[in-house]
Amino acid sequence: MQFKIILAAGLLASLAAADASAATSCGQASWYALHSRTASGETMNPAAMTAAHRTLPFGTKVKVTNKRNGRTVVVRINDRGPFARGRIIDLSKAAAGKLGFVSRGKTEVCIAMM
Repeated sequence: MQFKIILAAGLLASLAAADASAATSCGQASWYALHSRTASGETMNPAAMTAAHRTLPFGTKVKVTNKRNGRTVVVRINDRGPFARGRIIDLSKAAAGKLGFVSRGKTEVCIAMM
């Protein structure tokens, strides 16, 4: 009986680890600073910690890590995009500033669901 419990606990831990890795993706990020409406209906605020993603639901919070310097921020998805090929997320100017890539325009990041 105890063996079954330990086996079940190990299986659950493996499934949780698989879900966590499935919710993490890496690729290029860029930033934008418009003052127009976002796809969610909000006015874009370059000073807010927000981002655009193609498929994540509005309101989803993701942790974004700059692979070049290890800096991390948490942003809320409130827009759709990016529309540039090869990019996985567009960040507000404030988020890009905290990640340290405003002057570069884009960088390699990993994003993880919160």
